[in-house]
Amino acid sequence: MIKLSNTSRVKDFGGDFKETTRAFFQNFPILKIMKNTFAISILILLTYVPLKMGGDASMNDAEYGLPSKKGEVAWVNSIYDSMTEDERLGQLIVVRAYSNKDESHARTIDNLIEKYHVGGMTFFQGTPEKQAELTNRYQKLATKVPLMVSIDAEWGLGMRMKETTMSFPRQLTLGAIQDNRLLYEFGAEMARQCRRIGVHVNFAPVVDVNNNPNNPVINDRSFGEDRYNVAAKSYMYMKGMQDNLLMACAKHFPGHGDTDVDSHYDLPIINHNLARLDSIELYPFKVLSQHGVGSMMIAHLNIPAYDNRSKMPSSLSHKIVTDLLRDDLGYRGLIFTDGLEMAGARKPIKEAKSKHRL
Repeated sequence: MIKLSNTSRVKDFGGDFKETTRAFFQNFPILKIMKNTFAISILILLTYVPLKMGGDASMNDAEYGLPSKKGEVAWVNSIYDSMTEDERLGQLIVVRAYSNKDESHARTIDNLIEKYHVGGMTFFQGTPEKQAELTNRYQKLATKVPLMVSIDAEWGLGMRMKETTMSFPRQLTLGAIQDNRLLYEFGAEMARQCRRIGVHVNFAPVVDVNNNPNNPVINDRSFGEDRYNVAAKSYMYMKGMQDNLLMACAKHFPGHGDTDVDSHYDLPIINHNLARLDSIELYPFKVLSQHGVGSMMIAHLNIPAYDNRSKMPSSLSHKIVTDLLRDDLGYRGLIFTDGLEMAGARKPIKEAKSKHRL
């Protein structure tokens, strides 16, 4: 799936929404739809839709949620095969949604669901009551495949709903906890709260190793500068969520900790060699990959050691997403980009378009 910002941002990529989306898939191999990715999404929705169906089934860590029973596989294949190309493309798009905006915003989301068959939404500011109401509204419009609902709740729902929900300590504070079992309980409570408002995926934990004191964007969102502590704490947080039917998302692959630039505003460059990247930045991601984290989020970073093309964001790099994450690490779960409205992705795309490379 691709995480877009909102409907107004779509125009920035030029032209009609449908044609723009199609252009993305034609130009960036990492965005090509794959049936097993669709299968993961469907199984998550069967297991993780709290407002419509319960169930005690949990994700199989070793299989990253891939369906294993013949009936499940057959059902997924039948749905996939019945979808048009436009419907399949739409399933890869996640749009930004708010529960504190007016009816015109809600109607815009309605239109994206009905006309473009988007696969899901990420909720930002609002209230839990209104978000649950809108989730039910939007789910009713998704007649063929349920929507995947996500949120950034790294330190609790209060990250997005400050006035009406609980905020837990930031990850840097939690990194000092001696008893890692408390991180599991933290994850379990996050799952309970997210599921009550219809959320399937929490874009957490942040598994970046915070090894640059000048980092303006990761900082206290990380468990700290020790790769082993980051990996252990991230695993327990992830396990607590996924054991309680909330999908976790390890971010920001392949490691946003050693940057002094915020990828919301520009494209950071990481100039470390492969040995350093493998031993430090990649370490927590490898641990969580081996232990069944349901999804990963790709950062907007330029890392010449992995892909030496000038200003190529890692989120759009086949060498990083496919060759490194899929092939070298063997990761089979869902892959999200970070927000494509962020300058770390938008600036290189605009420059490429101006040079007629897209």
